[in-house]
Amino acid sequence: MIRAIRSKITNGSAGWTGYFLLGWCLLFPLAAAPAAENPRPPEFVEIREVIPDVLLDIRYYSRHNFVGEQVDGYQAPKCYLTRQAAQALGEVQKELTASGLSLKIYDCYRPQKAVNHFVRWAADIKDTKTKAEFYPQVDKRNLFKDGYIAAKSGHSRGSTVDLTIVTLPAPPQERYRPHKNLRACYRPYGERFGDNGIDMGTGFDCFDTRSHTLNKTLGPTPRLHRALLKTIMEKHGFVNYDREWWHYTLKDEPFPDTYFNFDIE
Repeated sequence: MIRAIRSKITNGSAGWTGYFLLGWCLLFPLAAAPAAENPRPPEFVEIREVIPDVLLDIRYYSRHNFVGEQVDGYQAPKCYLTRQAAQALGEVQKELTASGLSLKIYDCYRPQKAVNHFVRWAADIKDTKTKAEFYPQVDKRNLFKDGYIAAKSGHSRGSTVDLTIVTLPAPPQERYRPHKNLRACYRPYGERFGDNGIDMGTGFDCFDTRSHTLNKTLGPTPRLHRALLKTIMEKHGFVNYDREWWHYTLKDEPFPDTYFNFDIE
C-alpha cells in the first residue's frame, strides 16, 4: 500500500498548525494546581536514541506556533517519549523509509508547564499576533468553549506524538519569519506556510474543522495522505485523535493517568 501511495506523492510545502483539540476542560481553570517539578523518568527516551534518522521540527521550541513564542519547558528542540511509544514509532519509520518516506515530528512529550502556558495565552484575548495563520476563522474568546485549549494534555503522559510524512530526500522548508509571513493554515498546498511535509490538507495546529482527520471536504490527495498516515500508525499500535490529523497516542500507553512536568533539555 505504501509503495502505491508513494508513487502519487509529490514534494511540496504543507506544514500545518491544526487544532489543539484536547478537549474542553473549564472544570480545571487557570487556578488549577501545576504539576510538581520532577526529573525525567528512566522510562522516557529521546527519540533519536531509537530512530536516528527521524526528522524533527519541534514547533514549541521555536516561535512558529500558535502562541508565537518559545513555550515554557521547551529548553531544547528534542522529542522525548516513553520507550514503548518510541519503539512502536520506530516500526512505523522502518516501513516508511523502505518506500522513500520519513516521519517528521512536531511535538512529543509536553511538560504540564507548557500546557499551563497555552492556557495563559488563551486567556489573553488581546494577543492575536498568530491569528492570521493558526486560527483565522476562530474567535480567541471561544478557544476553551470550542475545545481547542484544555488544562490537561495527553502529550504530558509521554506516549502522544504530533507528526507528518516527508518524502526523501527531504525537500527544503520555507524559513519562518515571526509574525510576518503568516498565511491561513487551511489554504491550499503551496499557498499556506511552506512546510516540507506531504500535502495533508492543512498546516500543523490548524484550528479549523478541515484539520479533522476524516474531513470530507478535502481533495483526494490530502485524504489519501491522511489515510496512509492513519493506516500505518494504527498498524503499529497508535490511535488517532479524530480532530487532528497529526495527533496519535499509543493505545497501550504505560502512564495513562500521569501528567509529567520535567523540562525538555
